[in-house]
Amino acid sequence: MIIRRLDSRAIIEVRTQLATLLLDAVADGHSLGFLAGLDDVQLDAYWSGVEADVGRGSRVLLAAERNGLLVGSVQLDLCQKPNGSNRAELQKMLVHCTVRRRGVGTALLEAAEIEALSLRRGLLFLDTEAGSGAEQLYSKAGYTRVGELPDYCCSPNGHWRPTAIYYKTLFSRARR
Repeated sequence: MIIRRLDSRAIIEVRTQLATLLLDAVADGHSLGFLAGLDDVQLDAYWSGVEADVGRGSRVLLAAERNGLLVGSVQLDLCQKPNGSNRAELQKMLVHCTVRRRGVGTALLEAAEIEALSLRRGLLFLDTEAGSGAEQLYSKAGYTRVGELPDYCCSPNGHWRPTAIYYKTLFSRARR
């Protein structure tokens, strides 16, 4: 498996595979901000936005490839506020259902942490559906669960669910 950082051009080249990853996750019931019935217009708008953010340097998109096909991706949303240059939000961890529980998520998470370190982002945070299998991944990787927010996200089939908030400190900034 190869994990690589996608630039704007690469996103265009693999847009169909990225769309497939997202459709697979939504069809499997994962709460990613989309509801069932996700169509081509919504997919195109979403990935065009990601492409634009990557082009601006405010987002990093990492993709996991196996045998030339995308099997997973994860994003780092880089805080653009002057007082937030030390942090990034981990978003949209996608692993295709055919390769789940085979180390793809762990590899993507490790790659995201390395990328964050290279960008001097010492604090990573994320939210995930409370009670989901993803919580095990983040806990095992050393993320700290802060708590949860009730009825925060809607599953693709329309059920409101709590979300769990996690963070991990990769390094601390010196205090002045």
